[in-house]
Amino acid sequence: MSRIGRMPIAIPSGVEVRLEGSSIRVKGPKGELSYVFPGEMNVILAENEIRVQRPSDANRHRALHGTTRALIQNMVTGVSQGFEKVLEVNGVGYRAEMEGKTLVLYVGYSHPVRVEPPEGISFDVDAKTRQIKVMGIDKQLVGQVAADIRAVRPPEPYKGKGIRYIDEVVRRKTGKTGKGK
Repeated sequence: MSRIGRMPIAIPSGVEVRLEGSSIRVKGPKGELSYVFPGEMNVILAENEIRVQRPSDANRHRALHGTTRALIQNMVTGVSQGFEKVLEVNGVGYRAEMEGKTLVLYVGYSHPVRVEPPEGISFDVDAKTRQIKVMGIDKQLVGQVAADIRAVRPPEPYKGKGIRYIDEVVRRKTGKTGKGK
C-alpha cells in the first residue's frame, strides 16, 4: 500500500470540501480550487478528513493512488495557507521591480523583460535583497511561473549571474586560467 496514498488528509477549519462524482471542490479563505480525479480512485469524505482508496494493486492504480492524494492535499493546503516560491536576482545592474501587477526584469538584455501574472498568481519584489516572491494557491502554477521567470536568465556557472531559486546551489567553474577565485 502506498505510504503517501493511505494517509488521511486533514481538513482545517475554514475549508469547505464538496465531492461531486469524480470531481472535488475545495474552498477556503484564499480561494477555490477544483480537480477531476480518475474515476477508478475512491475518495471518501469523512467529518474532518479525506481518504483516497484504490480498487486493486494494479500498477496503474498504485501510481494514481499517491498522486491523487497528493494533489488533493496540495489543494487543501493552497486554499488555507497558499504557496510561494522565492527567486533571487544576482549580477551587477540586474534588478527586478513591479509596475502595477507586472513584474519587470532588468537582467542584461537590451530591453526590460515584462512578466504578466496569470490568474491567481501575484508577485512581490524586495529591492534591497533583490528577491522575487511568486505567490498563489495552485502549487503547480506557482512552480511553473517561478520556472518561467528563472528561464529568462538562468544562473551561469562562472560568476553566478542570473535568476535562481533562493535555496538553489549553483556549481561554480574556474575561468580560463584555471585559478580559483
